[in-house]
Amino acid sequence: MWNYVSDGIKRLRGLQEAGRGYAKRYFSFKVYGQNVGYSDFCAMRTLVVGDIHGGLRALVQVLERAGVTAEDRLIFLGDYVDGWSEAVETVNFLIALRDSHSCVLLRGNHDALCHDWLHEGKDNPLWLQHGGVATIKSYESKGNGFRQRHLDFYRGLENYYLDEKNRLFLHAGFTNLKGVEHEYFDTTFYWDRTLWELALSMNPKLSEEAAFYPQRLTHYQEIYIGHTPVTRIGKTHPIKAANVWNIDTGAAFRGPLTIMDVNTKEFWQSDPVHTLYPGEAGRN
Repeated sequence: MWNYVSDGIKRLRGLQEAGRGYAKRYFSFKVYGQNVGYSDFCAMRTLVVGDIHGGLRALVQVLERAGVTAEDRLIFLGDYVDGWSEAVETVNFLIALRDSHSCVLLRGNHDALCHDWLHEGKDNPLWLQHGGVATIKSYESKGNGFRQRHLDFYRGLENYYLDEKNRLFLHAGFTNLKGVEHEYFDTTFYWDRTLWELALSMNPKLSEEAAFYPQRLTHYQEIYIGHTPVTRIGKTHPIKAANVWNIDTGAAFRGPLTIMDVNTKEFWQSDPVHTLYPGEAGRN
């Protein structure tokens, strides 16, 4: 079987070494009807990646399709495990990737649950029903040689990231009306669903100056989340509601994995992830 960790990293490095010639041959873009030059396109893109759920084959595929190089900043929204069979390989890949690329790795609720199992042996019945069984099988098939390294990885994940343009990235949401720095419980950052529910329920014609405009949404230019698949509303591409972008396109189920350029809103997708893992159920 193809070693996705070493070969995947080599293939990404190959894209980088091939450089501008590769991109000119294989990629051309129109953003909002305008031609975008390669130099402008490739200058420190900020790319946000949706929930992976152990689907390493989809991750390698979508990184290649986006033409990712070390010039790009990659922001991963969490949920690296629980779903498809390559939980261990996915974490190993991300550990290697952050050594060669600029990566922001955020914490998802499934990552927190996996950490608790690795650290304390907690068999959370709800976790087992929602992808934990596949993750346990992945770890048990690989032995314990990397357990501490993975524990360090999970513990080092960030709860949220705020970039230089006041764009907020986090797995799920927050509830404090004053913003993330005032949130009472860290678990909210990777378990909340009310932020997305709020954004979806809003009248799109409501002005930000309106008295009843949600205060939570006024602190950030844009907010990028995963956690709640847009397949729940019948979509398989990133969805914007108010100033909240949801990038979870259902990779754990029957949707693709998505990566999006937050400046241009251009996005790339893998094949539907279940087609890359024939014979597996994922979280379906």
